Amino acid sequence: MARTVVAITGASSGIGAAFAHKLAAEHDLLLIARRKDRLDSLAADLSQKFGANVQTIGADLSRDDETAAVAEHIAGESRLVLLVNNAGFGAKGRFWQAPLERQEEMHRLHVMATVRLTHAALRNLVPQDRGGIINVASVSAFVRNAGSVSYAATKSWMTAFTEGLYLELRGLPSNVTVQALCPGFTYSEFHDNLHVGRERLAGSKFWMSAEDVVNASIEGLRRRKLIVIPGWRYRVLVGLLTKLPTGARLAIESLTSSRRQEYVTAGSSHDIESDH
Repeated sequence: MARTVVAITGASSGIGAAFAHKLAAEHDLLLIARRKDRLDSLAADLSQKFGANVQTIGADLSRDDETAAVAEHIAGESRLVLLVNNAGFGAKGRFWQAPLERQEEMHRLHVMATVRLTHAALRNLVPQDRGGIINVASVSAFVRNAGSVSYAATKSWMTAFTEGLYLELRGLPSNVTVQALCPGFTYSEFHDNLHVGRERLAGSKFWMSAEDVVNASIEGLRRRKLIVIPGWRYRVLVGLLTKLPTGARLAIESLTSSRRQEYVTAGSSHDIESDH
């Protein structure tokens, strides 16, 4: 019997690669990222370990033409059961000081690529009444900081977008499941490229492995949970902040932002490249 297919964007490292390792035992994979050489290396490793058939597509999903080609592939994959929209990047620096083209690129990648690939996947999955979509958002969807305006805004959009899809699918009703995965600080290349010690971002207890994030996501998908926030500390933090009056929440966010002003200001021209 042919194995089902999972498509993962931003699969070359971090959370995307962890999803690939987690799911290769039971599924064939379609891995998508800009770094085709790293995808091919990962594909060879997973094929050897798990016997999975792993396809790779080198694509920059901030480009309309390359996103369209990936969407067409996803729409035509009859064995598709899951799409993980994980590709993304962050940039540090005040919004008006950062290069506008990079801000626009972030919105195209986090928003428009998610729209197009999700649309393609759902047109495939809904008629079959099976499968799911995982949109990798962030705790930043709920907790804002100076120096990451576009990042927080686009991750908030991903969460709201997923909620809307949930309501539409529930109204059918449909067996297709959607999830907004909202991790906090995760060990990956995302923060390695900041060139700032992790202890300056958060205490060690707030850092999670990509594998733990993925395990929480898969368990949440099994339970058909809409919003998955890995780690009890982050669930408590989000639960408290989202219940505060806006003024009180902004006061707390201002305090946390001021602690990071040194590297936010110094790093205004630097990007945080990652698969998430």
